[in-house]
Amino acid sequence: MRFTPRKGWLPAIAGGLLIAATSANAADAVRGVTDTEIVIGSITDLSGVTAVQGVNNSDAVRMAFDEANAAGGVNGRKIKFIVEDNQYTVPRAVQAMNKLLNNDNVFATIDDGGTPMNDANMPAQFAKDVPNMFPLTSARSMYQPYNRLKFGQFASYYDQMRSAVKYFAQAKGRKAFCVAYQDSDFGKDVLAGVVDETAALGLKVVATTAHRPTDTDFNGAMEKLHDAGCDIIMMGTIVRDTNIIIQTARKMDWHVDMVGQFASYDTAVATLPGGATEGFFCMTPALYAYPDDPRPAVQDFAKKYKARFGRDPNFHGEVGYTAAQLVLLGLKNAGRDLTVDSFIKGVESIHDYKDIFGSELSFGPDQHHASTHSFLTVVKDGRWVPVEQSALAY
Repeated sequence: MRFTPRKGWLPAIAGGLLIAATSANAADAVRGVTDTEIVIGSITDLSGVTAVQGVNNSDAVRMAFDEANAAGGVNGRKIKFIVEDNQYTVPRAVQAMNKLLNNDNVFATIDDGGTPMNDANMPAQFAKDVPNMFPLTSARSMYQPYNRLKFGQFASYYDQMRSAVKYFAQAKGRKAFCVAYQDSDFGKDVLAGVVDETAALGLKVVATTAHRPTDTDFNGAMEKLHDAGCDIIMMGTIVRDTNIIIQTARKMDWHVDMVGQFASYDTAVATLPGGATEGFFCMTPALYAYPDDPRPAVQDFAKKYKARFGRDPNFHGEVGYTAAQLVLLGLKNAGRDLTVDSFIKGVESIHDYKDIFGSELSFGPDQHHASTHSFLTVVKDGRWVPVEQSALAY
């Protein structure tokens, strides 16, 4: 017997199928991903005290993504890159993260700038299952404790400082270690490295000074460290405060050794007018490749960057370019069926990756920290020059 549906059943059945299909698609949807696009965000300093780093870094990331898009994208999808300015303040960073998560629906973030800003934003970010890729900070909290959504690019400030303390104590005979640091999560990570390594060597930190990122008067701080008899100052500082502290000490005719780290390893420090920073040491997780570097790939990158942005790339531009290449490779490895899990596996499958600037980076299921290398450099004739060709350890 042939069945004939009643009038009105077919629309109801069709509607039910449509609802079921829509529900299935919604369940399968991945935030920030469409058939043609992947939305990636970045929250960094574009107008605050560390803008010289954030601007260069985000520009290099954008250039890398634009190059990939021009070549057809990744597995048929183009990258939409959204950058928000945190002005190196936590409130602005939190506001920006809220926008990226709830308005822009980002798939991941890359090179988010600042230790306190990342620490404040990661809980909300991870609650939305959004990976934090290669933040522009060397703090241990960028990869510790382990979280499947955390990926760090650099040797930590803590490790950099421990390696430097050991080197200067054993190779240079320094005994009276002091620390000048920003009173923030970043500065405290630097301080912890110095405290732990001096203790391991049977030494102690003689004196410390803490300051806000926006402070500009360091006369009292330098007088305190001078009177304490410091023979070396370990610096938890970035660019502007680094330059002012060094200038303040030199005006006092105090030529004590000073040692910075990744955050102060910048051409804006090395090229300070008047040569005030000559002889300033810095630990760095990778070595800056100047635009006149003989390697063709470095020269090509530098020429393209300058042609587009009107200035030479600094070190933070180079590490941003590498971070973008790692994200692109992770997306490629994830395949067309892109999810957060497939992306994480795609990044974890990157082993012994060598960037164009000479760094080697590796990941794995239990290894979301790309490198533990750190090198000692010094300012000589306005340029960063390696003190030792091999990485230091403790």
